[in-house]
Amino acid sequence: MSILASRLDRIKPSPTMALNDKAGEMKAAGKNVIGLAAGEPDFDTPEHVVEAAYKAMKDGDTKYTAVPGTVALREAVCAKFKRENGLDYTPAQVQIAAGGKQSIFNAMIATLNPGDEVIIPAPYWVSYTDIVLLTDGTPVIVPCPAENMFKMSAADLESAITPKTKWVMLNSPSNPTGAAYSRTELQALTDVLVRHPHVWVLTDDMYEHIVYDGFEFTTPAQIEPSLMDRTLTLNGVSKAYAMTGWRIGYAAGPVEIIKGMNKVQSQINSHATSISQAAAVAALNGPQDFMAERRESFQGRRDLVVSMLNQANGIDCHTPEGAFYVYPSCAGTIGKKTPEGKIIETDSNFAEFLLESEGVVVVFGEAFGLSPHFRISYATDTASLEDACQRIQRACGALT
Repeated sequence: MSILASRLDRIKPSPTMALNDKAGEMKAAGKNVIGLAAGEPDFDTPEHVVEAAYKAMKDGDTKYTAVPGTVALREAVCAKFKRENGLDYTPAQVQIAAGGKQSIFNAMIATLNPGDEVIIPAPYWVSYTDIVLLTDGTPVIVPCPAENMFKMSAADLESAITPKTKWVMLNSPSNPTGAAYSRTELQALTDVLVRHPHVWVLTDDMYEHIVYDGFEFTTPAQIEPSLMDRTLTLNGVSKAYAMTGWRIGYAAGPVEIIKGMNKVQSQINSHATSISQAAAVAALNGPQDFMAERRESFQGRRDLVVSMLNQANGIDCHTPEGAFYVYPSCAGTIGKKTPEGKIIETDSNFAEFLLESEGVVVVFGEAFGLSPHFRISYATDTASLEDACQRIQRACGALT
């Protein structure tokens, strides 16, 4: 008899983390590998943020904090929401967690009962469905294909809602597609949610500051203030401030749900690290001007990758509004044969082919709930991206 709990049978290890690990092993073995699976900026954490962490350590700010996070950081989060989104929260309505992933887990375990449904548009971030499954919920997947710009329509949302629906999860700009909902598109979704008062909204805004071509970011509670009492707005410092390893996410919402999430967190890890919290205060309250230059760099990389992928046989790549991912279709490669005689039957086969033949690591679309696609993160240097895209072109050209 296995010692492992049966609940583990519902989920699988994160495929993105597994691919990152595999790429690291191949590089350590001396193989020429370009990893395009990691969802983190290649920029350094801003120097003033690093200095704030150093000062916190020198000043002895290394003790336990309150479970929801330090008052200083929760006040900084409130100031950010007011300044950037026009949303009024108090520190009692904010929880700081060890990354956005923990924020979502805290929310789901605090609110889901067996049989509760969570609407998740696909493609989705790989952890959404598994977190719901692990916390006794039922994911309800709404396919959002490329012809719909990878976005859920109001009609799609209306059709997915049942009496058992507890949450709808929104992620804009999206991981893995980079798709972002315009104000008009988001208004159509919130109009539906207003008519269904039993449905709560979890909005993951982690890529808020990484948008292109003048796109205007908006968030559901900003669009429809009447939803404030049943909206949990998630964000963090990982992407905008290049602080993935610092592990700071934050959530704001009604006091009742924040209290429930605090109860959960108090029995898991107590709180996010004091040093990282001090650094996050400096990030949110400090200079923000560096983001424009980084955003411009990301946009240049996006344009390069989209152009080069669309020159590869069998690949069709949509131009995303934000984040630092593209989600190309590899439908044109399905059914083709590799030089070794293997048939490409799935996007997983295609990703394996790229890795084995050219040493390019991408994430297969099945992991995100919509095939046949694959995800590329262009959060790496331009030379590596150009090299990787040339390898993908070469690999696709070798298929018959």
